[in-house]
Amino acid sequence: PRKKSGHKLELPPQPAIFLPVDMLTKARCVIETEIAALHQLIENLDEEFSSAVETLHQTLSAHHKIVVVGIGKSGNIGHKIAATLNSTGATAVVLNSQNALHGDLGLISDGDAVIILSQSGETDELVNLLPYIRRYQVRLISLTGKPGSSLAKQSNHILNTSVPREACPLNLAPTSSSTAMLAMGDALAMVLLEKRGFTEEDFARFHPGGSLGRALLIKVSEIMRSGDHLALVSHGATVHDALAAMTSKRSGACLVLDQKDQLAGIFTHGDFARAFQKDPLLGPQQVAAFMTKEPITLSANSLAAEAVATIGGNQIDDVVVLDELGKPIGMVDSQDFARHRLI
Repeated sequence: PRKKSGHKLELPPQPAIFLPVDMLTKARCVIETEIAALHQLIENLDEEFSSAVETLHQTLSAHHKIVVVGIGKSGNIGHKIAATLNSTGATAVVLNSQNALHGDLGLISDGDAVIILSQSGETDELVNLLPYIRRYQVRLISLTGKPGSSLAKQSNHILNTSVPREACPLNLAPTSSSTAMLAMGDALAMVLLEKRGFTEEDFARFHPGGSLGRALLIKVSEIMRSGDHLALVSHGATVHDALAAMTSKRSGACLVLDQKDQLAGIFTHGDFARAFQKDPLLGPQQVAAFMTKEPITLSANSLAAEAVATIGGNQIDDVVVLDELGKPIGMVDSQDFARHRLI
């Protein structure tokens, strides 16, 4: 509202006028800026990276550990890098730089490798901590955007994470730089993983609660349908017989056995649907005429992960399970994966 001051009218201040902002354009600009930072990161890679991986590998081979140190946003990235290393079997701990001088330096032991993250390389807390870390017989790897910084000068290996600019419109908030550090940490962990010969089975041991971990630990024999839950018919059975067997076992397929109880083929709902379109009166006919001969099979000792890959890769719904003598003893249905939380 207007107020009187003597004989003059005082108008309220006018609000600033902002032009409409295309949020999607701004978002794309942020992402493109970070992509540019990752391209720069690729250009920054040199033999220092290879040397750093060798140091980490030697550290772990000697049964020592990796200590990750950072503060602020770099500290958050450090936690993620340590988590990735641990999940791939590379023992890593996070040292809180603020508590390090109050007892937490006890995390470090002679022979460890220390990864320190600081984009400026001049963060007071970290620079002040360096002399105390250097009292230990450790190898120091720095992730920094300033290769000439105090941190870099104290490091055995310098991994350059410099970026053209931050994705922040003010060029202040750590955005592109933290993305570059995260990517560099992932690169270290993944190259180290391959150098150590880390396998899917190793991964499963560290992720027993995840779907991939279960798939890599559980065998096909543990998830297959067998015994009273397996739909079976003889070679001379009719389509009606096969459908009845499938219905009673609540199965999408049945196995067809020859006179010696060996696998002759598999008859699925898909086989029935395709045949029914051509001949709706196929019920009394022998199922052998419509079954899939020489279906894809797996050994009962195969890992469940192989069953997942086999069914997915061949775009089928069922795979037959054989024992050591090649006798059919079970079947895995794609619906079983969800029941066992394998996908």
